[in-house]
Amino acid sequence: MTDNATETGIEPAIRDRLALALDVDDLVAAIRLGRTLKEYFGVAKIGLELYSAAGPEAIGAISDLGYKIFLDLKLHDIPTTVGKAARVLGAFGVQYLTMHAHGGVDMLRAGVQGLEEGASNAGLEAPQSLAITVLTSDGDAPPHIMPKRVMLAAEAGCSGIVCAVGDLEEAHHYAPRLTRVTPGIRLSGDNADDQARAASPGDALAGGADLLVVGRAVTRADDPIAAAQAIHASAASAG
Repeated sequence: MTDNATETGIEPAIRDRLALALDVDDLVAAIRLGRTLKEYFGVAKIGLELYSAAGPEAIGAISDLGYKIFLDLKLHDIPTTVGKAARVLGAFGVQYLTMHAHGGVDMLRAGVQGLEEGASNAGLEAPQSLAITVLTSDGDAPPHIMPKRVMLAAEAGCSGIVCAVGDLEEAHHYAPRLTRVTPGIRLSGDNADDQARAASPGDALAGGADLLVVGRAVTRADDPIAAAQAIHASAASAG
């Protein structure tokens, strides 16, 4: 973090806990967003849309801007396929990779091992394997699903989980060592869009989230920089 950024009120500790969701289908547009907002976010999320449009090139281009890479592909297939795919992705230098916990413990374990092997073979530090518990767009999931998937993630050796703010405390109870990542972050008054369980940055951090994924609240704002500043102010309110 630069001295200039600190002088503008951006706290490095908060910046490193914010992931900018680059949910666009054009790499040039993603790079433009990344350059505009890199003062406010330490991590960039590359999801299915951008990865489908630009492939591995997106990882290198966004990483070159100074971001850690959160590759949100939500892998879900037979264990062998997930393990081999994760091995390839681990060699690309990503810091986070998502897999669906719904795939079961064998699939998750294969993904964890493949990711670690890929990074190790490339001489890189081990990335974090994140298990998706219940999508934040799913407001009707039975209450027993989330704890079951958290325990599957822990058993498989995942580094962390992705869950809604309302599930943070319960997730910590079942697997306190796991990193907790929270999407669906919105400012007060924002449209929740398809996020059935959205929350503010302050509420997410106060609830125990380690990394917040912020997308449309900033990227579709009339003034993305002002929105990013508001995100930081809300996050700082968590103390």
